[in-house]
Amino acid sequence: MELTKDIFDYIESHKDEAFELLTTLAQIPAPSNHEEKRAEFCLSWLKEQGAEDVYIDDALNVVYKVGCDQNKPAVVYMAHSDVVFPDTDTLPLSVSDGKIYCPGVGDDTANVVALLMAAKYIAKNKITPQDCTLLLVVNSGEEGLGNLKGSRKIIDDFGDRIKEFITFDGYAYTVTNRAVGSKRFLVEIETEGGHSYSKFGNRNAIHILSSLVCDLYNVQVPEKGRTTYNVGTVSGGTSVNTIAQHAEMLYEFRSDERDSLEYMQKEFDNIIELYRENGVDVKVTLVGDRPCSGEVDPLTNEALAARSAAAVKKYYGYDVSFGSGSTDCNIPLSRGIVSACVGCVTGGGAHTREEYVNIESLLPGIRVAFDMILSHF
Repeated sequence: MELTKDIFDYIESHKDEAFELLTTLAQIPAPSNHEEKRAEFCLSWLKEQGAEDVYIDDALNVVYKVGCDQNKPAVVYMAHSDVVFPDTDTLPLSVSDGKIYCPGVGDDTANVVALLMAAKYIAKNKITPQDCTLLLVVNSGEEGLGNLKGSRKIIDDFGDRIKEFITFDGYAYTVTNRAVGSKRFLVEIETEGGHSYSKFGNRNAIHILSSLVCDLYNVQVPEKGRTTYNVGTVSGGTSVNTIAQHAEMLYEFRSDERDSLEYMQKEFDNIIELYRENGVDVKVTLVGDRPCSGEVDPLTNEALAARSAAAVKKYYGYDVSFGSGSTDCNIPLSRGIVSACVGCVTGGGAHTREEYVNIESLLPGIRVAFDMILSHF
């Protein structure tokens, strides 16, 4: 279905509704693994628009199935509900200088709104896709330790049928069609500790952990692809006059190449084992595991990326760049399903409390979503 003048007029006439929907939804807290409030809001909103086959699954995805013919392949469009911020109270929102400021407003709430507005049009007009089942998903668990649980659930439930997977995420500057895999670990050190004066000389968990961090930072990353590592949080100890009995950190490494990811795993394992051989009580817990791209047909994958970029150029007027990233596409790409991630809005400050979207980008962003989704009708 081409976007006709009637559809453009429809989008234009509903731009105020989209603005209100964004400012309402953005304030609803949704830390990863606790997206219940946003999920319930989106479910209720979709039902109010006339969506019939819509539900919340076990992973807190809101799934709207359009054209549920089991004999037809499925196409997924999703945008994630969770934000990186741990707030459980209303998120602070303000509007000034042509921008909407709110933690998580661009990553990924504005893209959720673009998806929802397209879903509303489909539901109100009771249209069905020509040759596929369409799955419109407000998904959970994309950020941080959400570990892509929403994307995993969709692939587990519909994977054999899915021929194409698109996620609206981030800003309309790049298209991501190659997955950056990662491993994330909670590393804990336990020692005997004791009083800082009377037990001076006992092992200090913080000291040992700091030494471990230095060893991990001395690892030379492989040349193949792009590989990185990071210690994100460190905590431990009891008081200034206590030899720390416990210390812990969150550590990750990433790469866009499977071989390099495996190399980093071996280096990490070797260092941990060395400490254990020297009598250190080290506990390692895997808290995040995101796969790299698998065997995906390159031509079909490039074609989807090009279609995504063309939609952005049509309504924004500029060429986007292509690259790799860690997104909901990691899961389908790892299983050979063609996938692309594209943003529908512009803005900045992602993952900071000063995050914003440009109000003027909401309308072209909704057009991008309509253009891509309605192409299946």
